[in-house]
Amino acid sequence: MPNPILPLWEYIPDAEPRVFGDRVYLYGSHDRPACEAFCDFKMKVWSASVNDLNNWQCHGDSFRTKDGGERPADPDWTRRECYAPDVVEKDGKYYLYSYIVGSKGAVGVSDKPEGPFRCLGQYLYDEDTKVGDDGIFNDAGVLVDDDGRVYVFYGFTESNMNELDPADMRTVIKGSYKRPVIDDTENAPREQRFYEASSPRKINGKYYMIYSPCTGSRLAYATADRPEGPYTYRGYIIDNGADYPGGNDHGSVACINGQWYIFYHRMTNNTIMSRRACVERIEILPDGSIPTVEMTSLGFEDSLDPYKLTPAEIACVLKGGCFVTERDIFTRPIVNITDGAVMGYKYFDFGEDYTGDSLTLAFKIRGSGTKCRIRVIIDGEDGEEIGACEVGTADGVYKCKVKNITGSHSVFFRPEHGVTDWTKEYFDGKPLFELEEFVFMK
Repeated sequence: MPNPILPLWEYIPDAEPRVFGDRVYLYGSHDRPACEAFCDFKMKVWSASVNDLNNWQCHGDSFRTKDGGERPADPDWTRRECYAPDVVEKDGKYYLYSYIVGSKGAVGVSDKPEGPFRCLGQYLYDEDTKVGDDGIFNDAGVLVDDDGRVYVFYGFTESNMNELDPADMRTVIKGSYKRPVIDDTENAPREQRFYEASSPRKINGKYYMIYSPCTGSRLAYATADRPEGPYTYRGYIIDNGADYPGGNDHGSVACINGQWYIFYHRMTNNTIMSRRACVERIEILPDGSIPTVEMTSLGFEDSLDPYKLTPAEIACVLKGGCFVTERDIFTRPIVNITDGAVMGYKYFDFGEDYTGDSLTLAFKIRGSGTKCRIRVIIDGEDGEEIGACEVGTADGVYKCKVKNITGSHSVFFRPEHGVTDWTKEYFDGKPLFELEEFVFMK
């Protein structure tokens, strides 16, 4: 499954991946396309076999804050949106932690990792127990340590931690509060300073905190020898705004069949409130560091097949103002394509066995009443040009010959209107076409 990794009509941001048994579960918020607010009044769980990461199953609504569908609301004190869940296992039970707008957190429990989760209520603590974040527990991430102790990390612009009583998984232990876990002061560089999205993990005996720093579109990480820290900033893993319309980011890491992945989200619909789950392979080196990785179109695939239809929306590079938008659940073209835009896909494997001089490239286009050409470039947006396609004013399929290439390559499309200097001003900023899909043919 390429990026985004779930069916392309599904919007799951803030992904917390967890491996339970022989399946990987994706817990996240639920966005609504064309909505002017983050998240939804429900959360959904998706999972896949660790041996088949290209087939994801939806388990339906796991938790609701409003009546709807086939189940009533879970909490009895609010009907507001629910954000950024995390789920951990303790003694054969699965505990869900979610932030609900305007509420003091929420904890649920289930006998199954996919839920649905029965609402236990809010965090329990008396007035003498110190907590941070005004008790909201924003973007809570939970760590069950090997010794059975339970830690909750949370906060918006402040990095907080408390310990929870493992007997009920929601009573805050008095005297356990700590701030900051990650430096959240103005003295910290913005690329290191904590903003939100706490996600703790224990890896090879070290404690990792994956989080969103004040630079927003990145997922950074810090490590410590103890769950409460001190944590040392080590770098960032991925940036969803690198050559792409960026926004906030929230995700974490998981090891699946010996391979480590970073789960994150990307923006669509020209808004920061329509986000979809993506994944990239990462390495954790012997010294505990995680090298930064680029965004790709690959997801769980080893490579893309250029000889199969490629939906335009899996682009991992969108520059010059173009973006993916959802027209309906079947159609999500790249729109607002103007002169100077760049659309990129990483990485196609063209194979080694074709001996012809050229390939045919076909684009499915929705016309904008403007003639233009699409330059086809490999190995970087300023790499080798292997052909160009002339595009007319109408909807249709437009084809061109391109140089035969073999092996693995990134592919970029650079449209240009090609008008003369004296009419250039009129055409600058004018949409040229919309791109729905494309395919290479031998």
